[in-house]
Amino acid sequence: MATYFTEPSRTFGEYLLVPGYSSSECIPSAVSLKTPLVKYRKGQEDCPLSMNIPMVSAIMQSVSNDTMAIALAKEGGVSFIYGSQSVEDEAAMVARVKSYKKGFIVSDSNVRPDATLADILALKEKTGHSTVAVTDDGTANGKLLGIVASRDYRISRMSTDLPVSEFMTPFEKLVVADEDTTLKEANDIIWDNKINSLPLIDKNQHLKCMVFRKDYDSHKENVNELLDKNKSYIVGAGINTRDYAERVPALVEAGADVLCIDSSEGFSEWQSRTISWIRAKYGDSVKVGAGNVVDREGFRFLAQAGADFVKIGIGGGSICITRETKGIGRGQATAVIEVAKARDEYFKETGVYVPICSDGGIVHDYHITLALAMGADFVMLGRYFSRFDESPTNKLRINGTYVKEYWGEGSNRARNWQRYDLGGAGKLSFEEGVDSYVPYAGALKDGVYVTLSKVRSTMCNCGALTIPELQEKARLTVVSSTSIVEGGSHDVILKNKATSVTE
Repeated sequence: MATYFTEPSRTFGEYLLVPGYSSSECIPSAVSLKTPLVKYRKGQEDCPLSMNIPMVSAIMQSVSNDTMAIALAKEGGVSFIYGSQSVEDEAAMVARVKSYKKGFIVSDSNVRPDATLADILALKEKTGHSTVAVTDDGTANGKLLGIVASRDYRISRMSTDLPVSEFMTPFEKLVVADEDTTLKEANDIIWDNKINSLPLIDKNQHLKCMVFRKDYDSHKENVNELLDKNKSYIVGAGINTRDYAERVPALVEAGADVLCIDSSEGFSEWQSRTISWIRAKYGDSVKVGAGNVVDREGFRFLAQAGADFVKIGIGGGSICITRETKGIGRGQATAVIEVAKARDEYFKETGVYVPICSDGGIVHDYHITLALAMGADFVMLGRYFSRFDESPTNKLRINGTYVKEYWGEGSNRARNWQRYDLGGAGKLSFEEGVDSYVPYAGALKDGVYVTLSKVRSTMCNCGALTIPELQEKARLTVVSSTSIVEGGSHDVILKNKATSVTE
């Protein structure tokens, strides 16, 4: 006979936090958002890998590439670079993130000398970078012929058909350095010559990488940046349960700090097989998360299989249609609450703390605080991060409003059959995601700052200065549909929507 859950499954939007006592010491600037990313044993002094903020970006084509990974690591979080691409391309993205903090950047803005000003402007719109390398073949490692910076052209005074060769700073006038130059030496050259960028070339004048003055400045500003022991940014990578024997070694070689199995349903033999293979080859040195699950049984299965963290959530993402397509899933709040209890039980039994990640269901910023209060150690976000400059999708203007493209891994556009195909049919039989737009939200740094300011403030309202303290002290209440309406502006005419009746 089928099992029936008597309690309805609820979403974050059905809960509010009831304020608790706040002491004078409980101020937002005193709140620590540090949280474990991977499992650790009771009595262990430090978690092997922690984050400074409880946010990771989703394993999606439209969200997590190397640009996103760098931006989020600067703020203290982790990106999981999408795995629905070739092994070589994913490993290359990981390698670019690991080399970035070291200051040696492989140029992603390159043109041939016969390109035009229009091409420069289009490339700047796509990458957001104002420095473009001019190489003989238009690649990042071609023979360096010159550099185009924003100071080299004036849109109002120059034809967009003008060839790059006519307004670039030619190689003969550039300050360059040998490819073996150290970062300290490169920074000294930049400062001594009062330049903004320094190309490093080989003996045949081929471009190897760039060092930028702005990166040196920015590293001093990002107090929460997440670094490994070599002072490189922490980065994650998505894997699947099909080609892991090829993909995992390549990602480990590229320097990935943590992996995560990307699957729509994690309570399966496929996941345990994948984890077992990783453990047999690498032991505990390679960290790997698994999921997704929505109940106690699913969590215990993955924890016992050896997962370093477990993701929670099926069908709660804004572009996910799994629930309406297949009729499976669970309200995200209910799923997090049950799995958090299972995590705590497992910790008491084994002495092993397995962090849990709430993946999906975040509509408003305060939902992040609710997820943490309910027991999540961190949250995975797709739509949230897809809105920022640093996501890999195009920014478009539709009906006068800027938007960014956003599509699900279960959509025909992504064609990520490895994530959704159970049994090895080798194709995407039907869609479980949609192709959409999201409102453009500017720079990630600014957006994350506002979001986490809200989280810290709410934690203070609950009398908590750390995430574990929030989970201990939080008092949550279910709200009615009427009280949800009451919680927003009501019974007023908003000024920006009012129409003047003055003649």
